[in-house]
Amino acid sequence: MSTRVLVTGASIAGPAVAYWLAEAGFEVTVLERAAVLREGGQNIDVRATGREVIRRMGLEEAVRGRNTGEVGTRFVNEAGTVISEFPVSEGGSDGPTAELEILRGALSHLLVDACPSSVKWRFGDEITAIEQDEKGADVTFGSGERERFDLVVVAEGAGSRTRQLVFGDEPEERELGMYVTYGTIEREPQDDNWWRVLVAPEARQISLRPDDEGTMRAMLNFRADTPVLEGLSGYTVRRELCKKFADLGWEVPRILDGFEVADDLYVEWLRQIVSPTWHKGRVCLLGDAAWCVTPIAGGGTSLALTGAYVLAAFLSQGEPAEAFARYEEWMRPLVEDAQNLPPGVPRIAAPESRAGVQALRWGTKVAALPLVRTLTTRLTAGPGADQELPQLDRH
Repeated sequence: MSTRVLVTGASIAGPAVAYWLAEAGFEVTVLERAAVLREGGQNIDVRATGREVIRRMGLEEAVRGRNTGEVGTRFVNEAGTVISEFPVSEGGSDGPTAELEILRGALSHLLVDACPSSVKWRFGDEITAIEQDEKGADVTFGSGERERFDLVVVAEGAGSRTRQLVFGDEPEERELGMYVTYGTIEREPQDDNWWRVLVAPEARQISLRPDDEGTMRAMLNFRADTPVLEGLSGYTVRRELCKKFADLGWEVPRILDGFEVADDLYVEWLRQIVSPTWHKGRVCLLGDAAWCVTPIAGGGTSLALTGAYVLAAFLSQGEPAEAFARYEEWMRPLVEDAQNLPPGVPRIAAPESRAGVQALRWGTKVAALPLVRTLTTRLTAGPGADQELPQLDRH
């Protein structure tokens, strides 16, 4: 009989690992708490080893076909004047804008559609209890049903409830002291296909990015000592954002107005997940549930894609306990490198004072110089493995 695997989470890591496990002959069920596949999400990029995984799935051209159209990144001042710019280089993915830029929801759809018909999908439910023994795990769902699986792969977000059930408080939540708020707003005539970023005093960042759906993806970010927006209603969050950003010009009033009616407003208190182990018994963590690196570190999508392939490959080669250990040994160097933020980040990326903002703007000018750019692009090159991807054995 085939090994039965339950994968929880249908964003990026979940559908990716479902694809590769099915390719290896496993019987896969994907569980998603949302009632339907989530359409929302901001721009994400596919870089380095993650791009090789997409290529092996035969999806590189499909991802390119859903490219957001972003042609590069520009830092601007309060008047909208360009301070520095980093155009995307064809055939490369080393700048702030990668060659393969896509909306999160679009990539999720591509991955789900790529899965063979043998993969089962279960929406609108979640795990409420897991009991393990040496041969498998008995899973209780919110619907009240109970089912047995040989393996469970937890591919949920940083705040994974299933991880808490199995691993308790072992994983550390390393708070970065910064909020990121995302939302979709209407596109206007002055918008172009550059990612425009304004860094303002009082530790604030504002940005606008194009998408391929005729709208714009906006972000209002700020540093805070404590998670001041946690537990607030959507109305109250919008009021707090208005108070925080109302004194700024440029496109900020338009963004605030757009957020008033945006149905996809998302607020995230940035935190990295650092876990001493990614597996326990028959349960394994993957993606943000295992190692959330946050948008500040970048490369989260590429790590999710890479981890999904590596986990499935090692499971295709041997027993779960050995496969989990080999997966963790292979992936940890990439994750630890991504989580090792440069000194002072995110503080230096969102300065408190005007002097700090001016210094940062000067720094982007220097970084954009052709002779310097080849050195500075290493910070955004994405998680690239120094070793070959393991072989996936198809059964």
